[in-house]
Amino acid sequence: MPKAGIIYNDDKPIACQAADALKDELNSHGWEVVLATGSGGILGYSNPSSPVCHTPIDTISPPGFDPDMSFAIVLGGDGTVLSAFRQVAPSGIPLLAVNTGHMGFLTEILLDKLPEAIESVLSGDYEIEERTMLKVQILRDEVSLWEALCLNEVVLHREPLTSMCHFEVAIGRHTPVDIAADGLILATPTGSTAYSLSAGGPVVKPGVPVLILVPICPHSLASRALVFANSEPVTIFPATPNRLVLTADGNAGCYVLSDDCVRVERSSYAARFVRLRPPEFFHALRDKLGWGLPHVAKPT
Repeated sequence: MPKAGIIYNDDKPIACQAADALKDELNSHGWEVVLATGSGGILGYSNPSSPVCHTPIDTISPPGFDPDMSFAIVLGGDGTVLSAFRQVAPSGIPLLAVNTGHMGFLTEILLDKLPEAIESVLSGDYEIEERTMLKVQILRDEVSLWEALCLNEVVLHREPLTSMCHFEVAIGRHTPVDIAADGLILATPTGSTAYSLSAGGPVVKPGVPVLILVPICPHSLASRALVFANSEPVTIFPATPNRLVLTADGNAGCYVLSDDCVRVERSSYAARFVRLRPPEFFHALRDKLGWGLPHVAKPT
């Protein structure tokens, strides 16, 4: 019996109802269906007395979500999609993202198009688009204290009541540089339209093999976003006595102390999106973010 998965945002009644109806629909077509909630991909929350809450990458997959699963459908907004990819990427399961949220920049279809989408998926009429994910680790004396997968970005920043911080950043074997800022964003092309964009970073088309380093509120006219090959790992050393906070995809993360370092590299796991039509990134930019729209009405 073929197997499919459903991951849904259990905080949204509409997503819960859709998950139940979708399970019945797939069962009627002879598919075994495994359900999981998006909350399973949320990283553990740390606190000052317990700065590390470790969730190993390869143990976060829900029961039943394994390489034998043909595909999974995620019902929610962008946050649920990001959480779902942390859960399924190690098993290589492709995801069809259905928007029941607001922006839905990462989603493929709206909920009202789900019946037609199911027909296409069950008949194999779709493509797979792979996107780069990042593996981030917190190291102390070369021992890994914490790790996570992320699709959008890793953010290392100061706590609200501390001063500006200094970071020593080493990209590959290049000479380390010192950056004074409130924080750093390290983003994938997928994440270039998220926090990185808000902080002044460039928009990068998915599929371009690069990473983006963006200082947050840098105290220098020369500190600008940097784009470089994603084959080069990045190591960040806190050059400050202040405790820092690290988050992955806007999700819970951990505290980073002065003796720690952060290592980020392209993951061997990829986010595999189910595409019902050829990906059209510029259309998404225009539709979701208003890119390329005229400021004044053109004459007819």
